[in-house]
Amino acid sequence: MALTHIDGRGKARMVDVTAKDATERVATAKGRVLMKKETLDLVLANEVKKGDVLGVARVAGIMAAKRTGELIPLCHPLNITSVDVEFEPVMDPPGIDISATAKVASKTGVEMEALTAVSVAALTIYDMCKAADKGMELTDIRLVRKTGGKSGDYTRE
Repeated sequence: MALTHIDGRGKARMVDVTAKDATERVATAKGRVLMKKETLDLVLANEVKKGDVLGVARVAGIMAAKRTGELIPLCHPLNITSVDVEFEPVMDPPGIDISATAKVASKTGVEMEALTAVSVAALTIYDMCKAADKGMELTDIRLVRKTGGKSGDYTRE
């Protein structure tokens, strides 16, 4: 399979989507932040000194999805129509699972926006909790599903 962000001379380029039709596209990404049980307990009790960890992380993920085109050099700026960021506490091993779904009606996909939302939400959790737990791990960031576009639907097995 040819890489679309590389031209015939091997140089990086932004893909030309001018001739493509705008269609509805949806992508979901997931990730996890592993932490000490005590840190998770602080987050769930809303007792982290910096404030509402999951509320702030949700807003950070949404903001990041909307700005993906500014952060990833060859991404097209998209007019995101919806971003949903959800969290699920996990007790064994202790941590927080993150899921982000981004939607757009566009000529190009929204996978990078969903992945960016998860990544920045995870970084925000780390930032807000690092005083209590510098050993947290951000793991398993991956695309789990996408629909729409020329390449069709994808679901991670």
